[in-house]
Amino acid sequence: MAAGDNSGRPPCLSFSGPGPLGNSQPSNSVFSMPASNGGGVGAAGGPQGAARRPNPQLGPGGGDGNGVSTGTQPTAQNSLQQPVAAGAAAAGAMASPASNMASTAASNASPAAAPTATPAAASVLVYREPVYNWQATKSTVKERFAFLFNNEVLSDVHFLVGKGMGVQRIPAHRFVLAVGSAVFDAMFNGGMATTSTEIELPDVEPAAFLALLKFLYSDEVQIGPETVMTTLYTAKKYAVPALEAHCVEFLKKNLRADNAFMLCHLKPLTYLLCLENIDKNTGDALAAEGFTDIDLDTLVAVLERDTLGVREVRLFSAAVRWAEAEAHRQQLQPTPENKRKVLGKALTLIRFPLMTIEEFAAGPAQSSILTDREVVSLFLHFTVNPKPHVDFIDRPRCCLRGKECSITRFGQVESRWGYSGTSDRIRFSVNRRIFVVGFGLYGSIHGPTDYQVNIQIIHTDSNTVLGQNDTGFSCDGSANTFRVMFKEPVEILPNVNYTACATLKGPDSHYGTKGMRKVTHESSSTGTKTCFTFCYAAGNNNGTSVEDGQIPEVIFYT
Repeated sequence: MAAGDNSGRPPCLSFSGPGPLGNSQPSNSVFSMPASNGGGVGAAGGPQGAARRPNPQLGPGGGDGNGVSTGTQPTAQNSLQQPVAAGAAAAGAMASPASNMASTAASNASPAAAPTATPAAASVLVYREPVYNWQATKSTVKERFAFLFNNEVLSDVHFLVGKGMGVQRIPAHRFVLAVGSAVFDAMFNGGMATTSTEIELPDVEPAAFLALLKFLYSDEVQIGPETVMTTLYTAKKYAVPALEAHCVEFLKKNLRADNAFMLCHLKPLTYLLCLENIDKNTGDALAAEGFTDIDLDTLVAVLERDTLGVREVRLFSAAVRWAEAEAHRQQLQPTPENKRKVLGKALTLIRFPLMTIEEFAAGPAQSSILTDREVVSLFLHFTVNPKPHVDFIDRPRCCLRGKECSITRFGQVESRWGYSGTSDRIRFSVNRRIFVVGFGLYGSIHGPTDYQVNIQIIHTDSNTVLGQNDTGFSCDGSANTFRVMFKEPVEILPNVNYTACATLKGPDSHYGTKGMRKVTHESSSTGTKTCFTFCYAAGNNNGTSVEDGQIPEVIFYT
């Protein structure tokens, strides 16, 4: 079929404007194609003579075998076309640019040469400004193919891309598309190849399709934050893995908390990267618009992670927001019962025991999403010792990566340190930013024993509690230390005074002596040094000091 041929369309549908694409290309020549080249454009098949009217000769160098046709759609390449009556140009007249053609033809036309057009003859003779010898201006194959991008010249297929008022008609070349995409190759050359010259693509965005064509024609990548997702979809749809890889690389470089959940569905391309970003910026990711659009599997995958960096009460609030949106998608009323129904397994992954009793009482306990039995058991967990079993995970999350570190501030261990309900305290500061995740504490001198303990880190100057945990630990009677962890990491800034506190309930324990005021930890992998400086914490203190006492060990990440 001839380039631009629209067989079956009435000739009167040949328009003179560029159409909705706005993809007109400047001509490389103001000269008309010689008459000897007439018909050279229509090389895609189909009889050329039957579809064309006789072409009036415009004189030496002025004839154009393609300049006058019926059933030929005007090109965006030559947007300033003017209808001219057959034989309107006088012999010997030089061809002028299309913008001047109407006036030139009117002044030079010979009345005797003009055939009579009846009202029934609706065909319009269209003069197109030809593009003559454009190939000579392109020195490489890449330049010549790049010139054909979004260009009517030699085009043999058009795509109607988009929906509604946003549809764009985009010209293309079957050969170029088939060379660059197996999907296009099958579309045009496979066993069920299409013969249509216009193909509708309602599920593709015009900008994304143009980005795909730009890549196929020239290897140029044109993507941005607004188009990367639609371009990635289009590259996957038409099996262009090289462009797909460029899109993924762009996403990796521009992945942020506010778009991490939106990109989670691109499994496995960006899935793990998104989860890692969510770990680092959990609060911002949960607040992002795309969070409520994720599916249940993604929500479960996120809540299962031990590396989220946010308080559990905020996870619960985010899960409730998601449940409201999911109930709406399932056309359910957002009642507490329906929220629990759509959350399913996800509800059991929220670690309610990690909340403070105040957080639990103000939020989850009043939501009606939990059953009465669950609420009672959690309140008992918060308030009594030993703590009863609950149906929710009580393992702390830790948003930190790398190797866990610890320092020990005593050089020797002795026996008999008593407890009367008063806190053991020690002040400290560090030379660099770290995250404290727990303490190592001494246990009983009387054999295996269980202790109840409350640990805290307090900002000394403001007396603000930055992290705490009311828990217990079991010891085996040895002089070893026993780990007691915070509910979540506590950020420690350099050169700021903090107070470490531990309030134990239990029998007499071991204690440390020969304490050191300065203790330095050096990373075995990077050589980075973290220096702790300890000093006495005045006030209500069970006796711990720099020289001896409890809290022998600080567990942290850098």
